This record gives sequence, structure tokens and C-alpha cells, in this order.
Amino acid sequence: MIILFGLAGSGKGTQGKALSEIFGWRWLSNGEVIRQSKKFDDIINRGELIPDEEVIRMMNEQIEKAEAEGFDVILDGYPRDIVQARYIMDTMAEKIDGAIILDVSKEELYERLALRGRDDDREKESIDRRFDIFEQNISQIIPLFESHGVPVERINGSGKIEEVTNRLVEVVKQLNPEAVAQTQDVNGGEIEHSYGE
Repeated sequence: MIILFGLAGSGKGTQGKALSEIFGWRWLSNGEVIRQSKKFDDIINRGELIPDEEVIRMMNEQIEKAEAEGFDVILDGYPRDIVQARYIMDTMAEKIDGAIILDVSKEELYERLALRGRDDDREKESIDRRFDIFEQNISQIIPLFESHGVPVERINGSGKIEEVTNRLVEVVKQLNPEAVAQTQDVNGGEIEHSYGE
């Protein structure tokens, strides 16, 4: 299991999907799981956070389903806070190969978010608040992971999408030496994503 961390616009969704295709793993995005459930649309529309216990329940169900189907997992956006991180460390720390943080400058993130064109990506004040919350959470999560022996790697998330994918593939192989790429054509046309999606 690999966990991807990154600020909004860092490309963790794009890269998580790419890694899932390359290694044949299951990509599990916290945001996607919540949106697909439709149960929390009202809460999301009010700009509020889903309760931790609900997020933990939904993500745990998806992780167990993926594992039952024989898939390794790439987690994107989960755990989001220290409560969720403690649950993961208490229940599945031994399954985690490592966590990877995608580092991208805030200036580049503002540009990427403008390209996405989502309503919640338009106001700089709102974006800055999301950035602050992420940084507060990650400052608590990373020491917890490291105290449980979970490796945490940082990679440069700037540059062309394929370049970042290549960096990630190398780190994943270091964290999980048994990981076997399903395709050698990381730069080819098989993986077409955009940070503007």
C-alpha cells in the first residue's frame, strides 16, 4: 500500500491514477469515494467536512474490497487528518509500504487550480485556507507515520506530468521492491491525464 499526499492541485489524483495503471493496483481517492456515495452532497455543498468516522468507514470498506479482489492499493487524500491517520496506524500500519508527498510551489498550484476551473478553486482566500489546513494536518501525520516505521518520501511534483510519474515509479519501486510495472511505456500514449482535469 502506497499513500499519496499533496496540496490541492499537486497532481496526486492524476499521478495516483497513472501509478494504478502502471502497477495494476487499485487507486482509492477519498474525494471520489465520498462523491460517488452521494450521501454527503449537502455537507459538501455547505463546505463542511465529512465526519471522520464516516470517512474511515467508507475508506475501510473500499480497502477491504480491493484487497479481497487481490489488488494492492494506492490511497489518495486519505488519511486527511490525525484521527484518520491514527486509525490507519492502529489497524493496517504493517500493510503500508510508504507515503509519498508531492512537493509543488504554491505559485504553480494557483496556476493549476485556475486551469481546473472548479468553483472551490476560484478564490485565493479559500485556496489558502485549504493549504493551511493541509499543512497543519501533514505536520501531525508524518511524525506519526515515522514513529510506526512507515517510510515517508518527498518528491518534486513540478514539471511535465510524465516526468513526475517517472520519479514516482522509481520511489514506489524502492518502497516496494516487489512492485512490477505492467508497462514500460511511462512516456507513451497509454497514460493521458492533465492537471487541468
